[in-house]
Amino acid sequence: MLNLRDLTVKELEEYFVSIGEKPFRAKQVFEWLNRGVDSFDEMSNIPKELRERLSDAEASDDITIGRINILRKQESRTDGTIKYLFQLRESIAVESVFMKYKYGNSICVSSQAGCRMGCAFCASTIGGLTRNLSAGEILMQVIGAERDTGEKISHVVIMGTGEPFDNYDNIVKFITLAHEPKGLGLSMRNITVSTCGLVPKIMEFARDLPQVNLAVSLHAPNDEVRSRIMPVNRTYNVARLISECKRYTEATHRRITFEYALIAGVNDAPSRADELADLLKGMLCHVNLIPLNEVSETGLAGSPKAQVQEFLARLESRGITATVRRELGSDIDAACGQLRLAHKKEN
Repeated sequence: MLNLRDLTVKELEEYFVSIGEKPFRAKQVFEWLNRGVDSFDEMSNIPKELRERLSDAEASDDITIGRINILRKQESRTDGTIKYLFQLRESIAVESVFMKYKYGNSICVSSQAGCRMGCAFCASTIGGLTRNLSAGEILMQVIGAERDTGEKISHVVIMGTGEPFDNYDNIVKFITLAHEPKGLGLSMRNITVSTCGLVPKIMEFARDLPQVNLAVSLHAPNDEVRSRIMPVNRTYNVARLISECKRYTEATHRRITFEYALIAGVNDAPSRADELADLLKGMLCHVNLIPLNEVSETGLAGSPKAQVQEFLARLESRGITATVRRELGSDIDAACGQLRLAHKKEN
């Protein structure tokens, strides 16, 4: 079945020509799809005959308009953060988080249903990978949140459930679709992709999308600790990952953000901060320290606030630019995977 939301304007033109319609219908339909319509009947500037033809094609399972439904929704009373559990085709459930900042609204979207990376601290990987999301399914998370809130989203972070570089082609196409002026018109510089360190894709990403921001989930300064909490390190170790990140910054002249979730008794000792500072010395980078959202199934706890501040101060004293990520949605299931995990347990 062809999901129309997966298609670029050019691909939609090819589709309409293939069914004997004029190519210009593609831009009209593309604009409607990005407004979040749920039926062809809503496309008021499309001839009724064509709307009926498209509806019939959908009824025959030849095409789909690509719907997304809200299964669950949690809204923070403190900062307006909204956690969505969206339902896609095949009853696939994925999470997204809508966040308000001074610079505008942002959304963190999922790239896969589940994840196969196996990071010890993450709820998203519990149960493994179900399947990759298509470009249109990732796009619909943005559109679905805009439709529900009635507010424009200006920034997108691909840091929800899944490993984006494990679904690379669909990520590239999603960004292409989101950047399209006839669609959401998002700036490349307002999009961030996070990877746990699939090294072979880093320079490919630099070539394909040099204006898009890159974040790397590091979470440990050495192989002993990182391999224990992130199985990917056993294939692409710290030295190889950092070497490739340096190549990335030299090629793009873009700063990399290193994500570092502070886990009590695992990676938060002052000596780890010193190791991290030595590892990143001289790099064009920023460290984003993340107070770990506790997930009962992992058995891991976040570091105390005093420990977080000490870690931050230690990095800064060694010349490393770092910040502690603002904790949004602290009164809801904020950690990636928690809402989906709860839904699976109940069903």
